[in-house]
Amino acid sequence: MADIKYEIEKSLGVLSENAKGWKKELNLVSWNGREAKFDLRDWDANHEKMGKGLTLSKEEVIELKSILNQLDV
Repeated sequence: MADIKYEIEKSLGVLSENAKGWKKELNLVSWNGREAKFDLRDWDANHEKMGKGLTLSKEEVIELKSILNQLDV
């Protein structure tokens, strides 16, 4: 399997932290030298290991924000 290269360009926030110290974070991440996208996933404390996540374009984040704003939570 090829190495995946990533760069966290900007940390936007932490949603939660589990007992092992992994944090669910929203970041702007550049994957394999591409334009940075919004990325939501679990990271270890040193950002060396990661869990499965979700990567969204700016347009997708705008749509998600619209949907979330309609929720009664």
